[in-house]
Amino acid sequence: MNRRDFGKLFALSLTGAATGVIGAPSVLKASSKRVLVIGGGFGGATAARYVKKFDPSIDVTLVEPKTTFHTCPFSNWVIGGIKDMKEIGHSFKPMSDVHNVNVIHDVVTEIDPMKNVAKTKGGQTLAYDRAIVSPGVDFKWDAVEGYDMEASKVMPHAYHAGPQTELLRDQLHSMKKGGVVILHAPPNPFRCPPGPYERASLIAHYLKKNNPTGKVIILDEKEKFSKQALFQQGWAKLYGDLIEWRSGSSGGSVTRVDTKSMSLETEFGMEKGDVINFIPPQHAGKVARDSGLTNDSGWCPINQQTFESTIHANIHVIGDACIAGKMPKSGFAASSQAKIAALAVTDLMNGRSTQPPSLANTCYSLIGEKYAISVAAVYKLSPKGIVGIKGAGGLTPMDASEQQLSAEALYAVGWYDSLSKDIWG
Repeated sequence: MNRRDFGKLFALSLTGAATGVIGAPSVLKASSKRVLVIGGGFGGATAARYVKKFDPSIDVTLVEPKTTFHTCPFSNWVIGGIKDMKEIGHSFKPMSDVHNVNVIHDVVTEIDPMKNVAKTKGGQTLAYDRAIVSPGVDFKWDAVEGYDMEASKVMPHAYHAGPQTELLRDQLHSMKKGGVVILHAPPNPFRCPPGPYERASLIAHYLKKNNPTGKVIILDEKEKFSKQALFQQGWAKLYGDLIEWRSGSSGGSVTRVDTKSMSLETEFGMEKGDVINFIPPQHAGKVARDSGLTNDSGWCPINQQTFESTIHANIHVIGDACIAGKMPKSGFAASSQAKIAALAVTDLMNGRSTQPPSLANTCYSLIGEKYAISVAAVYKLSPKGIVGIKGAGGLTPMDASEQQLSAEALYAVGWYDSLSKDIWG
């Protein structure tokens, strides 16, 4: 064997050995740039699509366990009987077939930031040059005595859209006449700050049409909530005294859950419900916590210009899991952050300097079928982190006309449809 033949054989043996570890595509494209995106929601799916859009030469792999992604935005409309589950479900086929993203339906169980690899439940080891992690939120099981994963089968949280959404919907729709729905709203920070209050609105919307002697009680860990004055004004207009809100200091703080008696314990005594929607305290998704991307707060600290983790290099964290200054944890915010992270990643991988970000958030909340409110904000990077720009964005005015409020409901549908198309295609 001459030296040239030996060289060929040696190269082939390396390729074969590596293929067994990280898969042929990673080895055959070893000279290409590789980005691994973990999570296919508003943040992750946007990031995968936009990295590929900004630099088609980058090999982009998206790992997401669900083959159909159901969105938390508009899931309250399903619970309230306005929309069907299929209307909030999105396929990943356009991501792979049209946008040339490698989509793997699996669960990432571990990220090794020293080796720049991630391992999946299905046994794959995926190499990356940079990773974008968008794991969403997990629940702090047992943070409230008696509420764990088993309890959620009786008192659904319905804050991960899917089977829990359908469970809460079915419980509501089969509730006895004159029954009581209790909704527990968690302490800050949590996913979608207006979400519990839109849900209470649409539960009341359903009850008014189908079970008018029913009642909704909100037990809130907080003393105030997002868009409070607008929500309460809408409740008074549409539902009278059908919805009752109790702050943390007025009996809203829950210390114990009892699924057998269908009751929640507060400092003022036990509250019994026929349907109980218990939304527990939250922290960053499991893969972020297991990979050491979180700090003592349970959330992920980042460089707010690039969204790169301040704990582990080459890993960018976006969406609900990250600490992004004054930005709320919302689907639109996650999508906005994803575009900034995608641009930063492509710049860094091509040796370009990154630029200060411009970010936005828009959030619509339905109070009735033809009555919606909204908030919008624009953000910039400051020495204190990401902050809102004064005078940019806005809030539905308290004196909005019926026509304006009805138009907001139409805008909400258009907002959802255009955002979904931009993300999942």
